[in-house]
Amino acid sequence: KLYADSCASTAEVPEKKARLLAAVRAALRQVIGTYGIALVHADVPDFIIGARRGSPLVLGVGNGENFLASDVSAIVAYTRDAVYLNDFDIVAAGPDKFEIISLAGDSTEHAVSKVEFTAEDIKKGDYPHYMLKEIFEQPNTVRDAMRGRLNFEECTAKLGGLNMTPRELRDVGRIVLTGCGTALHAGRVGEYLIERLANIPTEVEYASEFRHRNTPMTPETLVFAISQSGETADTLGALRESRRKGFRTLGICNNVASTIARESDGGVYMHAGPEIGVAATKSFTSQLVILTLLGLLFGRMRNLSAADGTRMIEALQALPAQIEQVLSLSDQIKAVARKYANATGMLFFGRQFNFPIALEGALKMKEITYLFAEGHPSAELKHGIIALIRPDLPSVFIAPQDTVFSKNLNNIEQVKARKGPVIALTSGQGAKHLKGIANDIILLPDAPECVMPILTVVPLQLLAYHLAVELGRDVDKPRNLAKSVTVE
Repeated sequence: KLYADSCASTAEVPEKKARLLAAVRAALRQVIGTYGIALVHADVPDFIIGARRGSPLVLGVGNGENFLASDVSAIVAYTRDAVYLNDFDIVAAGPDKFEIISLAGDSTEHAVSKVEFTAEDIKKGDYPHYMLKEIFEQPNTVRDAMRGRLNFEECTAKLGGLNMTPRELRDVGRIVLTGCGTALHAGRVGEYLIERLANIPTEVEYASEFRHRNTPMTPETLVFAISQSGETADTLGALRESRRKGFRTLGICNNVASTIARESDGGVYMHAGPEIGVAATKSFTSQLVILTLLGLLFGRMRNLSAADGTRMIEALQALPAQIEQVLSLSDQIKAVARKYANATGMLFFGRQFNFPIALEGALKMKEITYLFAEGHPSAELKHGIIALIRPDLPSVFIAPQDTVFSKNLNNIEQVKARKGPVIALTSGQGAKHLKGIANDIILLPDAPECVMPILTVVPLQLLAYHLAVELGRDVDKPRNLAKSVTVE
């Protein structure tokens, strides 16, 4: 309407472009809320206008062609040159040139960035689904997440992207980890890691709740925003609220040019490569590696001994080969999935470091199989959950042979006494103790408690995947879900 009122049909094309751009600016000044838009007009061929506020928008700069998309993975088949727009930016592009202005009409400068991955990286190759491909990429992505970040001489981690001096690192008195969905579960593991290794009080907050609460914060508080895309609306809102209050904010992202990466004071890049499947897999284990590195770094700044630091580094270095061992169990896990194809749902249980993995296993299950699934601390079984136990509702126990194995074993026996099927993930001599009790046992490599979650989550990813395939679900694009949640 604004364009029609201002542009006669006899106007020249350049004038129509200018008036269309002015009409878009005028309309957007009346818009309340968030948006990421792209529009064309029949009267102005070979001309596209895009604008963003709160939702991501990227301009792909090609040779005689330009593109607009919400994510670079959509344009990388055509160009690897990208411009990431900021809030209140408006871009007007033709085939050979583009202009970026602010909502106020001022020209703005933007650097053209090189996309780090190629079109080959976003192909499925020989895999039937992106999710399965990404699960099997984890030995490499875990290796990439720690590449160049292990300081063997000082038995610590190197994370220069934090942009903090040694004194500033030592002065951190409290840590808040924020995120949504899978990233929140990574933060829950991080809470255990940082408190165990560094003895720093650490809290995990739903980003959607944290941003609207008046949470008491002390000056020495450090806030981490965890997001694979770096564009999650609630996590970005939590980061901005923390910055508004004057707290140092750091991002853990998989997109170095994302809004969270640009607006935070520093951070750590995941190096996980493009993740196309909606259900997060490799990004989760990369987040866990980074949080382990943070725990190691903060711990060595405090009371963690050099010997303990060395043991952590050795445990991290062993992970890629151990994940390969877990992936070799895929056929066994597929058989387990088929066995429970008629289940009405699943319960997931874990203790300590593996309680958040129970939450993540349940999330994966509900995301792609659409079955009822819940994750709980094992000890909560007797506090109401045991009423759900029945033959058509299997319980998955994450029970590696660790300091709480005997307690998990007791919980497993309680479920079996009530005729509930049990799938047990264990390690070491755990299989011997579980034989004759658990219906199905998945034996994992031994690892220290702090890094065990990086191993225990992989069979849960495979279990959800194989069961979803058995049920005929759209694994890569489950119903009602989006890869990046860029709206509140």
